[in-house]
Order: sequence, then C-alpha cells, then structure tokens
Amino acid sequence: MNIKYLFLLLLSWGSFSQNSDFPSAKVDSIVNRIHLPVFPSYEVNVVKLGAKGDSITDNKKIFDKAMALCKKNNGGTIIVPKGIYKINGPIHFISNVNLRIEKGAKIKFSDNPKDYLPLVLTSWEGTMLYNYSPLIYANNCTNIAITGNGTIDGEGGKIWKSFKTKEGEGKNRSRDMNHNNTPLSERKFGEGYFLRPQMIQFLNCKNVLVENIRIENSPFWCLHLLKSKSITIRGISYKSLNHNNDGIDPEYAKDVLIENVNFDNGDDNVAIKAGRDHEGRANTATPSENIVIRNCNFKGLHGVVIGSEMSAGVQNVFVENCKTAGYLKRGIYLKTNADRGGYIKNIFVRNIQLDQVEDCLYITANYHGEGKGYQSDISNVHFSNISCNKASESGIVIQGFPDKKIKNITLNNIEIKEAKNALSNENAENVLMTDVFIGQRATVPTAVSKY
Repeated sequence: MNIKYLFLLLLSWGSFSQNSDFPSAKVDSIVNRIHLPVFPSYEVNVVKLGAKGDSITDNKKIFDKAMALCKKNNGGTIIVPKGIYKINGPIHFISNVNLRIEKGAKIKFSDNPKDYLPLVLTSWEGTMLYNYSPLIYANNCTNIAITGNGTIDGEGGKIWKSFKTKEGEGKNRSRDMNHNNTPLSERKFGEGYFLRPQMIQFLNCKNVLVENIRIENSPFWCLHLLKSKSITIRGISYKSLNHNNDGIDPEYAKDVLIENVNFDNGDDNVAIKAGRDHEGRANTATPSENIVIRNCNFKGLHGVVIGSEMSAGVQNVFVENCKTAGYLKRGIYLKTNADRGGYIKNIFVRNIQLDQVEDCLYITANYHGEGKGYQSDISNVHFSNISCNKASESGIVIQGFPDKKIKNITLNNIEIKEAKNALSNENAENVLMTDVFIGQRATVPTAVSKY
C-alpha cells in the first residue's frame, strides 16, 4: 500500500490463535538466573604501581603487572584513578577481576595495529578466526567486570578508520574460509588483511558485568559478547561514531540483560547475532537466546537489530520501555537473507517511543537481495504499544519469500503519525493487527452533503 495516510483498526488476516502477550514472567526468570560477578577483596591501584595519567606515557606494562598481581591473589579489583592513561596494546583479563575506571579517569588505547599482535582467537562478522587482539579481551574467564564512571577511548578515528576501504580482501577470505570449512588453525589474519579489532570482547566468558562506563571512538564493534553467558550491561553510555561502531553485539550469547544504556553510535545500537552461513548453521546448539533489553535511549543507525549474521538462530528476545534520543534509520529491524538459514523466533517488543526514522518496524528475509538455498525461518514476532512521530519512508515492512513465509506476527496498539509509505506486507501469513494507526486517525464518517 503506497498511500500517505492509512487507518487500520481491528484488522486481521487469517483466523488463528497466538499468544502475543508480553511474557513478563519469562523475563523475570531470565534476569533472576543471571549472576553478577563476585571478586576477592584484593585491590591494586595502577598509580601506586607507577602508572602516569598524563595522556603520554605508555602504561601497558603497569596494567599487565596489575593483572598479574590479581592472578597471584586469585583475583581482585584494579583501580584506575583520575587521569588519562595511554596504553600501547591490549588489556587481557583473567578470571575474578574487576577493572574499575573511576570518575575522571580515561583509558586511551594506542591506534598502532602492531600493538595488538600476536593474533588471538576472535571473530569477525560471524566467522571465527585469528586476528588482532580486541583492545580489552577476555577468553574463558569467569567473574569479570568493567565498572566505574570513567571512559574508555579506542582511538578508532584515524588509522583504524582507514582500514575500512582496505578490508575487502580479508573480509572475502574470511567468508570463503567459513563456506569451505577451513580449519580454524589456518584462519590467520592480522597484518595485511585490514580487519579492525573489536574494542571490548568477552569470548567464552560467564558472569560478566559492564556498568556505568563511557565508551568512545571504537575501531570496530564496541562491545562484543561472543559465546558468553550470564551477562549484565547497565548504565553505560556511548559516543562512538566510526564505521561499524555497533554498541552491543551479543553473538552465540545466552542470558543477557541490557538496561539503562544511553547509545550514540555510528551503527546499530544493539545487534543480536549468531554466526554466519555454514559455520553458524553448524552451531545450532548455541543460538543467541534469552536476551532482555529495557529502559534504554537509542541514537545511531538502528535501535535493535537481529541479524544479519544469525545462522545458528536467535530466540527469546524481549525489548521494552525504550525510546529514541535522536534520529534512527530504523527502529526495530529483523534482517536475514537466503545465505543464512537458521531462525528468528519468539521476539517481543513493547513500550517503544520513536521520534523520526526512515522505517519504523522492518522485518525482511531478503536483506540486500543476497543469497540462495538457505532461507531463514522467521516466526512469532510481537510488537505492542509503539509510537513513532514520522517515518520518512515506511511505517511497517514485512518481507518473506513465496516458499518461506514469515509467520505469526502481531501488531497491537501501534501509532505512526506520518509515513511516506504506510505498509508493505508480502509473503507473510497469520499477521494480526489490532489498533494500528498510520497517518491521521480517522474519526466518525462525514455526512452526505446537502444540495
């Protein structure tokens, strides 16, 4: 329907029964089983070890020493007091450590790629491989945290930013290795391939907390939750506007709480992923699941995204009580294509306030029109109590395939005050709309004119 104003009230397609109520009890059960990390009483202050917060001195060895002392004491808290601490290389976590960056403190990382060698096991756009170390990296750790009211600056706007135009060869090589099932030990990148590292990555970790810090100027994705579980992200803020600066990327992640976050990103605010193509489909035992996003302020490219790398499956995602703090291209965006396979199901979104967007609610199985042979299953997606002031393009878009339809979509109490294109719904079945208004609400019908 390509009309400026559309009024839809109590409109349903198909007679069917589906439970679209927001499952608050399920949300509570997820949150209640997430464990916050617990730390030994040992504390070490980096300044007392000789660190200089003068924004010039390289403090890499001091931070490494602080982590080693925590290891000797079976964990503890590393205190970073007020000052600007240059670090020429990554911070690698061990278990049972809280990195506490206090108010007025900033960790500023080097942007020399050589500082992030040797290679570490990581992932790049859904494919596991060896690459530059993320700036803050934890692998197989339990009970870890980054807390405080300080800032982490990834210095991503210069050298790292220049990698974007050079990444094609490395990106294509990684995808070929994915599709050809190349042994992981042979997937070595780093110098010459220009694949930027994530700013913060937790790989195979459990009981993780990131709280109250500010994240700025990331080289690539800001906060990557990879193959990890029992995670709490709360009270953090962003100003990270470089290429591909997603705010939070849960990937093969389980039991995640994201709340009270102020986003300001050059890409997606939250992008839920689950591996790419052949490799992702081989990991269906570890989908991304049980993810709660609430009380957040969105600003950037898209608010909440699922995909496009989601081949192991994404299920049980609950988004509520969020609003925009500025322009978004799309509010809620589910995207996959015929290369992915996998599924997106049991998605519940309620109480969302959007201002100006390009598209308000967008579900597509044909992202970029790419791929063949592995169409995804998209089903049981429920939107309720959503308002939007203006969609410069489309209010609601649902795009399936003729032989793989999107199923069981409910939209309840949706109001989009203005949209260039109100509704595009194709190759979907069991779509139920109740109290949906796009454009100016209709009132009582006008009377017949008298002659």
